[in-house]
Amino acid sequence: MQAAESAGPSSGHRMGTIFFHRVLREPLVHFLLLALAIFLVYRLLGGYGESRPDGIIVTAPKIEQMATLFTKTWQRPPTSDELKALIDDYVKEEVLVREALALGLDRDDTVVRRRLRQKMEFLDAAAAEVLTPTDSELGAYLQTNAATFEIDPMFAFQQVFFNPQRHGERTARDAASVLEALQANPAADRGFLGDPTLLPPDLPLSSKTAIGETFGAEFTEKLDKAPLDQWTGPIASSFGLHLIRVSKRMPGRVPALGEVRDAVAREWTNAKRKDLEDERFAELLKHYMVSIEFPVSAEADR
Repeated sequence: MQAAESAGPSSGHRMGTIFFHRVLREPLVHFLLLALAIFLVYRLLGGYGESRPDGIIVTAPKIEQMATLFTKTWQRPPTSDELKALIDDYVKEEVLVREALALGLDRDDTVVRRRLRQKMEFLDAAAAEVLTPTDSELGAYLQTNAATFEIDPMFAFQQVFFNPQRHGERTARDAASVLEALQANPAADRGFLGDPTLLPPDLPLSSKTAIGETFGAEFTEKLDKAPLDQWTGPIASSFGLHLIRVSKRMPGRVPALGEVRDAVAREWTNAKRKDLEDERFAELLKHYMVSIEFPVSAEADR
């Protein structure tokens, strides 16, 4: 019984020692101890003391942030020399930036002004991003901005092409002659009518925008007015003349919210961001008296 009692503390001591050594071998522990040591050395040397009026404090979280970025970039933690170099570079940047601001080097600098403006606008963007619209808000936005989300009209049609380079001045007359033949016999073999072309003889149901990108805007407007299932034409495109037979037409429409929810939510957020930006700028503008002195030439133009 006494042997068992004496063995207990010794065994616990060994286990504690093993656990302590395992902890010391962890890379994360090494990094934290290293960061803390470097930070304490800087504090003891008085490099970045809080008591100085122009003191620069390199905090432990800042050191961890720099080390983390280094680790993500190089896929390993920084050595003590590398970590010290990161801290030294941060201090150098902070000193030079403060001195530049004190000298007014940021004034009248287009690049600096543009960057500062972007940062202010980012604040408004961040505020808008956290807003979550309700379905009723998205539905109202969809109805108010229906034209933005409207689904294009769609057409399916057949065509016979006439190349002006082959027919010259007879192009319109030859097309009209073939049109009469097709109207008399809609089932006629179109392979022997018209001219060879890379354009499809039968175009499946396609959006008005897509058709316009290929054939031109004027061509699509004629499609919109052409009778269904009847050969008509000739219609001009950027390629030449066409006889067409519209087999299917689907009018444009405003989609249901479920069809375009993501797009509506994105535009709603953009609109909210713009509203927030305008509201905040209006509040800021109240603190300024704006005077505009036009050049003499500009005054004359007015």
